[in-house]
Order: sequence, then structure tokens, then C-alpha cells
Amino acid sequence: MVNSEYKNWLQEVKQHIREARIKVALAANSELVFFYFELGKMLSDKSKDSQWGKNWLGQLSVDLRKDFPDMEGFSKTNLYNIRRFYQFYQGANFFHQLGGKIPWRHHVEIFTQSKDQQEALFYIQKTIENGWSRAILELQIESKLYQRQGKAITNFNHTLPDVTSDLANQLLKDPYQFDFLTLTENYRERELENALVENITKFLLELGSGFAYVGKQVPMQVGGGEFFIDLLFYHLKLRAYVVIELKATDFIPEYAGKLSFYLSAANDLLRHPTDNPTIGLLICKNKNNVIADYALKNINQPIGISEYQLTKLFPEEFKSSLPTIEEIENELKGNE
Repeated sequence: MVNSEYKNWLQEVKQHIREARIKVALAANSELVFFYFELGKMLSDKSKDSQWGKNWLGQLSVDLRKDFPDMEGFSKTNLYNIRRFYQFYQGANFFHQLGGKIPWRHHVEIFTQSKDQQEALFYIQKTIENGWSRAILELQIESKLYQRQGKAITNFNHTLPDVTSDLANQLLKDPYQFDFLTLTENYRERELENALVENITKFLLELGSGFAYVGKQVPMQVGGGEFFIDLLFYHLKLRAYVVIELKATDFIPEYAGKLSFYLSAANDLLRHPTDNPTIGLLICKNKNNVIADYALKNINQPIGISEYQLTKLFPEEFKSSLPTIEEIENELKGNE
């Protein structure tokens, strides 16, 4: 049938089916998670007074897999995890509200890597908010996001409204992990900037949800002179531009003054009337927290100051020893 009315109706039916499948999958996952929680309680209670020896969980695994061959999750390792799962979240007020909203394997990653329920709650909420896959969740835990989130030095409390200030503070990290970059020793700020733009997907992941990339070296005409913003983003939740300045050196107070100038210009030249005030983020190689705090005290523009960390640096001679494109092409021609 090619009738347009039928086609439109068919699309509507398909959309309902897709939504139903998602709801069924979510419901199935929720039921599984809470079933494991109850099973974990049974295993934990029995562990306290069991007279069946140390390997009784192994025997239980054999018996359950024999009687329920079509069900997964009854391996000895998973039974250990199920018991630990209950013991970790026992008494957690948030668990019954949020526990069923993420998959079981996400839970295993979280409760085995978190030090306490507060840290686990952070990763559960972030997973729900951002729709993280297990691989992304593992990456965020490995980078110690919980310890870094909201740790930047800022003046947001006296430059932004309370609601915006709280959100902005939680969006910034300290330090930022740029371990996905490969740079040579004595790199310059422009090299760092170009490397981040070339790896923009990973950079956006490190910045966090809500950041939209606008451009690099964005020009602004002020007083007959031309000035350039290192990196410009727009944050969808804050409804504000975010100006990021990169410094391949230690923080000095002058950097904050220059960034404040950029924010004033951005507010006049870029900001839409419905946008919130532009926010600045200065990311330096190192910073002294006391100096950074003092530098922001009398600045009336919202600015945050963080460090960044690199794990891979090659010596300069390594860079010079790499063959050029021309050398590679000549070598290939010689082998033809």
C-alpha cells in the first residue's frame, strides 16, 4: 500500500512499538535489579549462620544453573556480586528510587569501584542523566570524576544567581584529564589547543554533558583591535557561552584579568538577550589555589580556574625523528 495516510499511520504505529520495546526493556532490567537485591539479602543472611562450609555459594551456583538452564546470572562470581550488591546498598534511601534505572553490569562497575554510597549515588545519577554506556562509565570512574567534579576555584557564588551558581560550580572539574592527547615536550598553548580540537569528541566527554563546541580562535573586534578567544562553547543547560582560555604555564593573576576582558567583550558581541552571562574557564598547567582564589575576589565576571593533566609526553627529538609525508611517499614509490 502506497497511500500517504497509511504511511503516516504506519510510522505512528512503529513509533509506539519502539517506545513499548524500550519500556519493556527498562521494566525487565528494573525487575532483574530488584530481584538480585532480594536474592542478595537471602545470600547475605544465610552467610552469617551457614554451616555448609566455605564453598556453599559454588554448590548453589551448580544447583541453580541445573534447574534454570535458560537463565543467566547464576555463576559463582555473579552470586558473590549479588551478595555484595545487597550489602553495599543496604539502608540506602535512594536505591529503590534509582536502582532500577541502570543495567546490572553498570551496577557491578559502580559498587565494586565506589568507596561509599555517596560516590555510588553520584555515578548512578550521572549514568541516568547522560545515558552512559558501560565503557564510558568505566572511563569516568577510572578518571576519578567524583573526586574532580565541582572542585575548580571559582567566584560564581558572588557573580551569578544562586541557582545558576550551583549548577555552574558542579559543571567544572579540577583537574581536567587530557590523557587522550599526545604532545611533545615544550609544547605551546596553540599546540595544546589544536590537539584538543582535533580530539573534540573526547574533549567534550571530559568537559561533560551540555557543552556544544562553537569554535577556536574566535575573533572579537574591540576598540579598533582584534582579539581572539582560544575556545568558545555554548552550554545548553546554563544557556550561556563558555569562554575557555588555555595556558601551558602555571597560573598568574594577570590571566584572570585578561579572561575577564574577553567575557565583557563576549557579552556585548556574542550574547543574545535571552542568554545568561558568559562564563570563563581558565585551564592552566598548574595553579596555587590561594593565589587563584585571591585573583578572583574582586573580579565581577564569573570565572573558574582549573589545572589539566597530561600522561603522554614525547621528547622533542622523537618528533624530529618521525618521517615526513614526502619521505613515506618516496619510500613507497621505491618499493613498487
